[in-house]
Amino acid sequence: MTAFKPAMFDAICKRIMAGESLKHICESEGMPARSVVYEWLASDKAIADRYARACEIRADRIFDEMLDIADNGENDWMEQRSDDGKSAGWRENGEAIRRSVLRIDARKWALARMQPKKYGDKVAVDNTSSDGSMRPIFNTYYEPKKD
Repeated sequence: MTAFKPAMFDAICKRIMAGESLKHICESEGMPARSVVYEWLASDKAIADRYARACEIRADRIFDEMLDIADNGENDWMEQRSDDGKSAGWRENGEAIRRSVLRIDARKWALARMQPKKYGDKVAVDNTSSDGSMRPIFNTYYEPKKD
């Protein structure tokens, strides 16, 4: 196993909290391979807990980015010009809007997998039928017959 380097691990956690992926960090010069980081995580619960917390913070940052993307309408409209260069009005910039939707959707998908309890879809299960003809088995009390 590669020796744990606290200063390097601190730098990795800071970069994760800033929004970078472990893959991107480990591809940087002077950083360990992902397999080394995984060894460190497997070797000590405290190290794994710090890493998990850094990943939680990254997820919250990604959530904030989604709101920023959704709120930024800067490129949503383009000015149209006539042949003589005069303004002919404004039109929707569909390409910029579609790109923003894609950026948000990609982040939603990733967040649902990074932090499913916090950002995943909630599914409610109703075991009753609309007409009341079926009732859940677990709500029925069964008492065996006595001979």
